[in-house]
Amino acid sequence: MSQTSLRILCVHGVGHEEAQPRWMDDWRQAIADGVRQWNAARAVECEFVRYDDLFAAAPLNPATVAEAIAKLVASGVWHGLGDLFARRRGLFELPDRLRWTAGMVAQWAENDALRAAARQRVLEHVEKFQPTVICAHSLGSLISYDLFGRKQHEAAIAGRRFVSFGSQIGNPFVRSALGGRIKELAQARMWFHLFNEHDDAFTAKIRLNAENFCQVDTRFDIEGILDHDAVAYLKHPQTTATVWREIAGGSAARAFTERVRQLKPAIKRSQRRALLVGINDYPDEANRLEGCVNDVFLMSSALQEIGFQPEDIRVVLDERATAKGILERLEWLLDGAGEGDARVFFYSGHGAQLPGYGAHEQVDRQDECLVPHDFDWSRERAVIDDQFYELYSQLPYKANFLAIFDCCHSGGMTRDSGLRVRGLNPPDDIRHRLLKWNPTEQMWEVRKVRLANLDADKWTEKTTFDKAAMAGESGAVRKLGRAVALRSLSDDAYNRARNEFDHKGAYLPVILQACQEREFAAEYRHGVQSYGAFTYALALVFRENLTKKEPLRWQELVKRAAEKLKRLGYAQTPALVCPKVLRDQPIPHAVSDMGA
Repeated sequence: MSQTSLRILCVHGVGHEEAQPRWMDDWRQAIADGVRQWNAARAVECEFVRYDDLFAAAPLNPATVAEAIAKLVASGVWHGLGDLFARRRGLFELPDRLRWTAGMVAQWAENDALRAAARQRVLEHVEKFQPTVICAHSLGSLISYDLFGRKQHEAAIAGRRFVSFGSQIGNPFVRSALGGRIKELAQARMWFHLFNEHDDAFTAKIRLNAENFCQVDTRFDIEGILDHDAVAYLKHPQTTATVWREIAGGSAARAFTERVRQLKPAIKRSQRRALLVGINDYPDEANRLEGCVNDVFLMSSALQEIGFQPEDIRVVLDERATAKGILERLEWLLDGAGEGDARVFFYSGHGAQLPGYGAHEQVDRQDECLVPHDFDWSRERAVIDDQFYELYSQLPYKANFLAIFDCCHSGGMTRDSGLRVRGLNPPDDIRHRLLKWNPTEQMWEVRKVRLANLDADKWTEKTTFDKAAMAGESGAVRKLGRAVALRSLSDDAYNRARNEFDHKGAYLPVILQACQEREFAAEYRHGVQSYGAFTYALALVFRENLTKKEPLRWQELVKRAAEKLKRLGYAQTPALVCPKVLRDQPIPHAVSDMGA
């Protein structure tokens, strides 16, 4: 029986690729070679979408390019590039090609009419050519996803395979323009996302828990500054072994696909996981605490009493709790979390606020951070939300992720009362970043800064969260667990994007904090043993509820813990941060089901 031609629609990327004389021939050859590896008899027919004329009609200008690069860097890509002085100084000295790459992405993100025209161009080709596969590179992948992800045009990808590569879809700046979340393409037959960690054209991984999504590691490092070449992606050995094998449709490809599908149900996934971090023994003796390790064991016992198994809990203490060590274990904690699964991250140690430089060599934020054992007041050795939200923001909405922070970000050490406080004061050179000299008063004062990618003034009172809880009283704090980098749109634009893409925005964990913004998290002496006052009160409330066999609600949990602290004379008020609709909801797994 003869096979039908494999019809592949190709959507190129940035940089006026249409002007290169051989780009279409190179794509055809790379795709045909990959398919023939698995099915020599399969004919390949390619059609190409041209859209440079749309972008030429909306020309770039230097201000747009500079702002685009600033937003992309401020969004947290390039692994904290904004804080790396040597690279930051060279950022605006890079070749025009990179500026224009960033500028084109910004054009697409900020020009609604251009986005609509580009979507329509791709849609017209899909309807006329009726492809079985859409291969989209770089900016072409943004245009394609912008089409297929909208509920109005979901049918355009139905039954088809989508291959994105060298793509900025997962970039925080782009995700923000899409309402803060990448949704699955439920009607697609398969979505392959080819990712190269060396590609510097603002590309990013995509974290998506969907059966029809596959991320392929296509690592390569070639001459030039970007490692962004489309043909290098298409010819990569992993692309051949994974994408072209699936798409080719020969007997070998079908057998491989069937084996993979049979294996998936056999992989057992843990429904509960917990990561507990405690740091007493900081390198500087003046910073050492006493109750954090005890907190971890107390929390582990409490979790096991409500149904967690010992093998579901990982513990990291003292010198092993480096920034790298904590982040690696957070990957384990949240990897593969599905609907109904329970995930708990507990941290007991110091907290701090870390002023950071943006793309324009100006302080544009304060990052709330957890203080790991190897903390040195740099972003590379801190745990901040730029790293954290990459792990939680794409979780399924029905996943249950709880983050508990027994620390504070108001500074501290030992207070006059003798209580140990879980917060660090910055050294003077770090503190100077947020100060300015007032010549009239002849005094130093705090400078006002606002997040480069946040316009909290556009958030209305109807928003689903408390503005101060998201960005601090100053509006300039990237708070842990809030995914602020993905929430830069005004309320109207944000709600419109969520409606058009049929999602609710970034996933946000339920957060329990030891104290309010300007308060201190203290330690408690239980006889001769030390604990975090908040952790100890929290564990007491959990255990009291076990005997009642009644649902415990989030707001009630925090209220009862606060009452205990107040009765004991602690001037700290625990905080609950979560979407308003969850505050009066029962806590999943809060009633023990051991033995069930």
